[in-house]
Amino acid sequence: MSALAGRVALVTGASRGIGAAVAVALGAAGARVAVNFRQEAAAAEQVARAIGQALAVQADVADSSAVAAMLAAVEDGLGPVDILVNNAGIALIRGIEDLTEADFDATLAVNLKGAFLCTQAVLPGMRARGWGRIVNISSGAARGAGGVGLHYNASKAGLEGLTRGYAARLVKEGITVNAVAPSLIETDMVKGGLASSPARIPLGRFGTAEEVAQVVMMLVGNAYITGQTIPLSGGMAFN
Repeated sequence: MSALAGRVALVTGASRGIGAAVAVALGAAGARVAVNFRQEAAAAEQVARAIGQALAVQADVADSSAVAAMLAAVEDGLGPVDILVNNAGIALIRGIEDLTEADFDATLAVNLKGAFLCTQAVLPGMRARGWGRIVNISSGAARGAGGVGLHYNASKAGLEGLTRGYAARLVKEGITVNAVAPSLIETDMVKGGLASSPARIPLGRFGTAEEVAQVVMMLVGNAYITGQTIPLSGGMAFN
């Protein structure tokens, strides 16, 4: 596939799970891909090698100076960013009683502020070129109870508000901004204790990271969809 030949994509939190699957799918479509990671350098390098035209780049997306340095490294190594997938996130499982201010702040810093910082960093180039695709990875927890905690709910609901806000203001500039909201995808987070079985999913199984990547690719390839959140829940929405 060469649909994205000549395009440069940045995927945050791409060393594993959904981020890695999205990065590989973008690479398979011909894009040069920046594989962002915060700690797992070896895993990110492995994803980059699997893609080929790729660069593993370290940054904490909640740190504005780190984001600026990351963007400079990506532009130097691959070129200006045309496609941004804000996937980096943390999911600290907490109840109301044990949720701390530090937990709340850390979750919003990565899941929400990180998407804002990365978007602000790539927007000047996208606007100058008159083309861009931004996809934010939300969650079913943005509109449901979820199993992580209210801090996670708040961060993902905020991310969908950020999506609509950017989309409305960029709609005439060739830049689309959308979100994908998966529920119970078979990732380390889910397997680590969030859901022991897929029994409550009408489809009868967990989703896969590759299925999330398919929806991201659809949004990247479509110039007429913007400001939308696409849910992937295996039928939980009508359960």
